[in-house]
Amino acid sequence: MRIKEEPYYCESGKEKSVFEHCSKNKLPLLLKGPTGTGKSRFVEHMAYHLGRPIYTVACHEETSATDLLGRYIIQGGETVWIDGPLTKAVKEGAIIYLDEIAEARPDVIVAIHPLTDFRRTAYIDKLGVEIEAHEDFMFVASYNPGYQRGFKELKPSTRQRFVALSFDYPSEKLEAEIVMRESGVDAASAKKLTKLATKIRNLTELRLTETVSTRLLVDAAKLIAGDLPPRLATEVALVEPLTDDPHTLQALRDIMSVMI
Repeated sequence: MRIKEEPYYCESGKEKSVFEHCSKNKLPLLLKGPTGTGKSRFVEHMAYHLGRPIYTVACHEETSATDLLGRYIIQGGETVWIDGPLTKAVKEGAIIYLDEIAEARPDVIVAIHPLTDFRRTAYIDKLGVEIEAHEDFMFVASYNPGYQRGFKELKPSTRQRFVALSFDYPSEKLEAEIVMRESGVDAASAKKLTKLATKIRNLTELRLTETVSTRLLVDAAKLIAGDLPPRLATEVALVEPLTDDPHTLQALRDIMSVMI
């Protein structure tokens, strides 16, 4: 698919230049960082900027090589082959983006290896064919190194096949600008939300599996911009999604009540 409207993305470093050079030099790119830091938005932004079609796959524990490469299906009483998103991207010269690649099954890693080195080929064992990647094909993946550490991580032999970019939460000033732009909320509310996010992110003693993402801030800001009371908006869109533990929830509510 092609991105029809330019996705908003605010650059925090030289990531656009790195992406462009990886595309030009046919190098696979790995985006590392916590959830909600703009990795997916960045890839969509760059696909639009480069005028390239993009196939996005949100990986999970059941994502298999078959899901990516393709499968036979019954259609009109006949057995026909349907290309998967990876095969389509390889043939069309599109960007393939595997979001949270570490969540996928091990056979996915086996399938992508020939596409992430000098071979740039995809082998479809069910057809017994090897497909050489289109000149414009680009492989992009992302993962969260801190999530379920020690359980679902990329092996060094896989990581070292990629050029890598680290993503983190933006500065308070930049994050407030993003929140305003994405939600339409006023500057004062955006500033309060980003300060609250910074406070929670620094409280490691809360032992949150995932901390406050920019995405959660935008959700809360949209509710505030829509005239939901700020504390209620912040509680349902930012605090409640972070944890189910009653003690941690209360601690977060106490922090929120002081800052919002």
